[in-house]
Amino acid sequence: MRPLEDVRIISLEQYGAGPFGSLHLADLGADVLKIEDPRVGGDVGRYVPPFNHGEDSLFFETFNRNKRSLSLDVTSPAGREVFEDLVRTSDVVYSNLRGDVPAKIGITYDQLKHVNPAIVCCSLTGFGMTGPRAAEPGYDYILQGLAGWMDLTGDPDGPPTKSGLSLVDYCGGFVAAISLLAALHAARRDGVGSDCDVSLYDTAMSLLTYPATWHLNRGYEPERTRNSAHPSLVPFQLFAASDGWLVVGCAKEKFWQRLATVMDLPALLEDPRFVDFAARGEHRDELLPMLEKRFAEHDVATWLELLRGAGVPSGPVNDVEQALKEPHTLARQLVVETEHPVFGTVKQIGSPVRAGEPRQDHRRAPTRNEHFADVLGQDLGYDAERIASLQAAGAFGEVRPK
Repeated sequence: MRPLEDVRIISLEQYGAGPFGSLHLADLGADVLKIEDPRVGGDVGRYVPPFNHGEDSLFFETFNRNKRSLSLDVTSPAGREVFEDLVRTSDVVYSNLRGDVPAKIGITYDQLKHVNPAIVCCSLTGFGMTGPRAAEPGYDYILQGLAGWMDLTGDPDGPPTKSGLSLVDYCGGFVAAISLLAALHAARRDGVGSDCDVSLYDTAMSLLTYPATWHLNRGYEPERTRNSAHPSLVPFQLFAASDGWLVVGCAKEKFWQRLATVMDLPALLEDPRFVDFAARGEHRDELLPMLEKRFAEHDVATWLELLRGAGVPSGPVNDVEQALKEPHTLARQLVVETEHPVFGTVKQIGSPVRAGEPRQDHRRAPTRNEHFADVLGQDLGYDAERIASLQAAGAFGEVRPK
């Protein structure tokens, strides 16, 4: 058995952050049932360009493998009836909606505990369910600005810069998954469920880590650094070789000693200006030009061979294609495949979450309402008459079962 095969998650999820969090749980074997709103065509991620066709998109495939789908209007009385029947037989209700929405549509613990006292209600929202911004939508880009990330990122002479990836969204998904599992553990131990009030804002703020501690306790004012240099460890940054860039990190004194030796700059080891981290930080403007001049004399491949051979932490600045072709990427089985009726064989990045052997039998993301018959007939035991009655009452919107 997969580690989470005995876990059922009813997920009112959409787009990136929420589906990313439940993706890893599905990879671990959890039964993640996507509740898709038929009034709006289901998860908006189905329609994200440029690689999309009808209700299929490679964006949606990225975040929804190994899941099931049911079109259900939980705001209608008939849809609510089906939803509560699902809650009775499930462990978790998971969502990523605006902070005031979970209570409005009745998916908090207090609103569901009468149905299932052990249910866990995990809400991943932009700003959380309390506070002055609770009713505002939260988007990764905006949160990177609010939480100080953009002010820390980029060239000192350039504008504030966001990360090239939606890291607030993805980290928020991981935080939601951790919170969900912790609450589920407690619910199974105690027989009582709870709410998980998780927010992208909290996640982004928490990732300020030591610069926040330095500021709160010593008034530290972070500044953007040239060539993405570490704020205190020197040298630890990008360097330009003759044909491209590489990253070199001397996080310990032994790495600095190895670097100076392999670069054939032994005099630097005897220079009192560079004797330790503090001294090198104070004299970085004198040290770095020497290293930059030396790095420019050879290509990236030559330097990496020398540095890795000497045990100096280093690596190339890969583009996406190079990263996907890295031998270590392939050795770690990080590229997985599914078969899709529109896209054929779909390759994508596998989950980094490991518990036992990596999963091999991945299923493509579900088509909208694909599991209508399975969920209503097999899982809930509804007969044809009851299904027809619920359909007529608008439980499933205008979507026709497949």
